[in-house]
Amino acid sequence: MRRFLTMKDVEAAVAGGSVFAAGGGGWADHGRMLGTAAVNTGRPELVTMDEIPDDAIIATAAAIGAPAGTTEWEMWGIDYVKAVQLLQEALGKPIYGLIIGQNGMSSTLNAWLPSAILGVKVVDAVGDIRAHPTGDMGSIGLANSPEATIQVAVGGNRAKNQYIELVTRGATAKVSPILRTASDMSGGFIASCRNPVSAAYVRKNAALGGISMALALGERILDAKPKGGNAVIDAICDQTGGSIIARGPVARKDVRYTNEAFDIGTIQVGTAAAARIIHVMNEYMAVTDLDGARHASFPDVITTLDSDGQPVSAGHVREGMELWVLRVPKDKIPLSSSVTDPSVYPIVEKALGMNFTDYALGRAS
Repeated sequence: MRRFLTMKDVEAAVAGGSVFAAGGGGWADHGRMLGTAAVNTGRPELVTMDEIPDDAIIATAAAIGAPAGTTEWEMWGIDYVKAVQLLQEALGKPIYGLIIGQNGMSSTLNAWLPSAILGVKVVDAVGDIRAHPTGDMGSIGLANSPEATIQVAVGGNRAKNQYIELVTRGATAKVSPILRTASDMSGGFIASCRNPVSAAYVRKNAALGGISMALALGERILDAKPKGGNAVIDAICDQTGGSIIARGPVARKDVRYTNEAFDIGTIQVGTAAAARIIHVMNEYMAVTDLDGARHASFPDVITTLDSDGQPVSAGHVREGMELWVLRVPKDKIPLSSSVTDPSVYPIVEKALGMNFTDYALGRAS
């Protein structure tokens, strides 16, 4: 089913995307800016994969970086459009539509403005239902591919002469770190369009229906808001099949920005036996107790909520805040081929000193 996205969908996308942001996934205000600009400029159109010919070309619209309030990033809506234009020029032909690498506070809406301005479709599929720290984790199985692809990055802090336009060709594993370096050089957050592939490939490897999932969750949240925070949290748990695994004040936060454009560290919620440690690499990647026992692990959805049921990103967490920690188990969400690709985990495992591969690939419960 295809439909045109409206202003009502903007708030639903931001609300639902903010839960799937898993502590990262951009900024809610940035998402509202992208969505509002799109629906006021044209008619962004959401289409499902069953409507798309197998040979149609689909690329990924994404934002790269760690916008947790630790850098002076600047990204305009037109940067997402320019990235698509540069990719089409490099490819030598138009693309049919765009998927997104992940849901998030703004990333759920990454494709809307290019759709409104250029006429490409917003494809109802994602590289990952939840947000994640590296491009490879949303690359729908291309992370270890030896085939050359095209990746484009556009954006940067204009006042500091950090604006960059970058078109690269090469194997994803070699090119992705270049775009992350460009993100850091641009101020910490940059728009990208990358990895053009056939619709047949997307159908086989992406998490299908991922944008509709965010919209449906957002609609439940908006409906529950007038009833208060507990009703919102209950609605989130009911819609996602998730549960609250911890609740308490933030006892400690130690998250730092690195020159690889990652925010890395830990956040402790609660104290004594009830304490839980959230392990952060841009997004929330795992939850452990003080003894190191794992209570949640990527690709589970892990999100912190305040007393109003509003998702709180890692960048906005402050010591003393009262937070609820949501876990949606991986078996409650569709998983893309990237999430079950062991080659995407070494960089995360090295950064956090934790094993993610075994759980993601079903080797551990």
